[in-house]
Formats: sequence, structure tokens, C-alpha cells
Amino acid sequence: METRSGDTPVVARVRELVVPIASDLGLDLYDIEQRGGTLRVALDTLPGSTGGITMETLALASRLVSRELDHHDPIPGHYTLEVTSPGLERPLRTPEHFRREVGKVVAVRLSDVVHDERRVRGELVAADDDGITVRTDDAERRVAYGQIDRARTVFDWPDTSVKPGAKKTQTQTPTKTKENAQ
Repeated sequence: METRSGDTPVVARVRELVVPIASDLGLDLYDIEQRGGTLRVALDTLPGSTGGITMETLALASRLVSRELDHHDPIPGHYTLEVTSPGLERPLRTPEHFRREVGKVVAVRLSDVVHDERRVRGELVAADDDGITVRTDDAERRVAYGQIDRARTVFDWPDTSVKPGAKKTQTQTPTKTKENAQ
């Protein structure tokens, strides 16, 4: 089974139980995160797929994962299970996450920055085992994973101020001149 070097023993065991369920549903296990009394399992479509996960699929996955965790009881004590998708603006925590999102716009917050900017935003052009390369307006910037405090993809929301099919018109505001100002 797939394990990751940063996994706690509990997360590694949960990963072993969830991967076959995700695979049977034609999904990818994007991430598992345990924070306090909450276990968050993020499922996504397979890399290269178009579209997203439906609420019905997430509900089914939630029932199946819950039943499997109840049966094997890998988590000591009480916890809350959340089965979700990573969303449009998804967190990027592992090299696999970054590799999957090459070609998309990302926002990266850096830690321990001395002379450089603390935030980097641009197109993710490369990701390997050591770090990422982001193309900004100015240049390409290489960032090691150890320098990243937080990162996510950026979704550019469409302009909703104009209804679909409506023509954009420019509103004109009257200009004051000496003649009409009196």
C-alpha cells in the first residue's frame, strides 16, 4: 500500500483503508489530515480527468469510509470524520499535490524570508522531489519545499457583475465644467 514519509501511524493505516475505496469509486485519495479530533479525507477525480466529484459520490464515499473505519477502528478515541473534495482553491502540501497542479496559478506563502518577498503568485511551471518553480510576471522563481509555509491553487472567479448574454455598456458620469457647475 501507498504510504508517505510524513504520515503518522494512524494516518498511514487510514490511508491503507481508504485507497481501495477511492479506487473502487474511480477516485484518487488527494489527502488525509488529522487535526485534533477531526479526520479529514479529501478525495478527487483521477489526474487528467475533467469535471469534479458529485455530492452523491462524496456521500457514498463517506458512508463506505465510515463503515471501514468503524470495522477496523484505527483511530483511538472519539473523532469526527470529514470526507470532502479538495475544492477549487486546493491546498498544496506534498510534492504529489504540486506535480498534479503544474500549469495552474498558485499562491505560495514562504517561511523564514530574509530579503525576498514573502508571497509568490504565478503559474506553477515545474515540481519535483526538492521544490517548485513558479513563473511570475517578472521571472521564474525556484522554491524549495522547506521554504513553503502554505500554498494553494488560485481560481480566477468570472466577472458576475454582467448577466450572461448581456452587452457590457460603459456608464458615463457627467463631468463638471465651469458652465454647468453654477
